Amino acid sequence: MTTLVYGLITGILFGALLQQAEVLRYEKQVGAMRLMDMTIVKFMLTTIVVGSIGIFLLKDLGLVSFDPRPLSLGLQIIGGLLFGLGWALIGYCPGTSLGALAEGRYHVIWPILGMLIGGLVFAFLYPMIQEHIRPMGNYGPISVADMLGINHWFVILALAVGAGFLFRFFEKHNL
Repeated sequence: MTTLVYGLITGILFGALLQQAEVLRYEKQVGAMRLMDMTIVKFMLTTIVVGSIGIFLLKDLGLVSFDPRPLSLGLQIIGGLLFGLGWALIGYCPGTSLGALAEGRYHVIWPILGMLIGGLVFAFLYPMIQEHIRPMGNYGPISVADMLGINHWFVILALAVGAGFLFRFFEKHNL
């Protein structure tokens, strides 16, 4: 039960940050897809860098444990294509559509219903997906740090520095 409460609290906080960053706006979503507004990219990169630092710090302190999920190229490619197609069609990803609904934009109800139906279809297809798609390009649990044979903090540092250069480029070009 405590885990659910923590999840609810962090979800609400993340939603508030999405709202404050204005990434719930349709214009920002479309601007990101057209590479004309990098607000969403900056927001997501910031959350990835901060989240990486936080989760690996907690892991190194022994406060949490986690293992990388197995990499399946079949699942990643097909799932990524479906996610991108859905995002391009409705102009929202699942998280931002729920945030937009919380802001009172009721036009997102239909896409949210579509996502729920998609989840139901996924549940019915799950055994077939596990049997036929998961084995496609299955590399098992791997991470970038493991592949390179280096400490995960070097990867996080490279990610943070790369994000910094990317942010600087975006700001220089008013993206």
